[in-house]
Amino acid sequence: MSDDVQPGFVRVRLDLSYDGRDFSGWAKQARGQRTVQGEIEDALKTVTRSPETYELTVAGRTDAGVHARGQVAHVDLPEGLWQEHREKLLRRLAGRLPHDVRVWSVAEAPAGFNARFSAIWRRYAYRVTDHPGGVDPLLRGHVLWHDWTLDMDAMNEAAAALIGEHDFAAYCKKREGATTIRTLQELRWERRPDGIMEATVKADAFCHNMVRSLVGALLFVGDGHRPVEWPGKVLAAGVRDSAVHVVRPHGLTLEEVGYPADDQLAARSREARNKRTLPGVAGCC
Repeated sequence: MSDDVQPGFVRVRLDLSYDGRDFSGWAKQARGQRTVQGEIEDALKTVTRSPETYELTVAGRTDAGVHARGQVAHVDLPEGLWQEHREKLLRRLAGRLPHDVRVWSVAEAPAGFNARFSAIWRRYAYRVTDHPGGVDPLLRGHVLWHDWTLDMDAMNEAAAALIGEHDFAAYCKKREGATTIRTLQELRWERRPDGIMEATVKADAFCHNMVRSLVGALLFVGDGHRPVEWPGKVLAAGVRDSAVHVVRPHGLTLEEVGYPADDQLAARSREARNKRTLPGVAGCC
């Protein structure tokens, strides 16, 4: 599959953020729920006065209620339309989009760029407070309250066993034909000066519910309900474990997406499309 842009079109990169609480996720849905993709595509169509809707491709599809600070998408626009609107497109989008989604940058993408397949990592943050009084009302849409005191050292010890390339089937909602092999590059907890605990979760890619499942398992360790070894044993079992709690989406934010140098974008895009297997494990198809 090629990332060559059709003749007469320009690939445009958009950097954006959104508050996910009132969205039914990123992706457009047949049932007509409000989505981030739908809002941006409608706004593009309106401000460019185009008769067509031009479809966005995103770095990471977020679920309902999940936020993004550093999301990336691309759209292929007719060259003439892009040239006509490029100078004022950002300001016009700001005037048309609802206040819970913002586009911060609109620029012609380098050759070979694909917002999804060219990415080499995604970094999420999950925020939790174990304060006995609950969550600051001004942060309630972005921080989970955990009604047990959390041992951060135990959570970080448990997290260390999950780092690396593994089959994360035990922590993912399985999708037909999709691999659950991922390389988890970073998983660590820090307690901020305001007492909020923040998990940094970074991987080459994530499967469905992976971050929220990992966080749920580590919270069980932190509050003493499970031993430090438990998340690693769940991973090794390789099957979805009903004991792993998928935490609520509002504590999760996509913070940043990483890309290689421009001359490596196309190669990374081709590589990311290959179905992955673990060393020594043959691919079935």
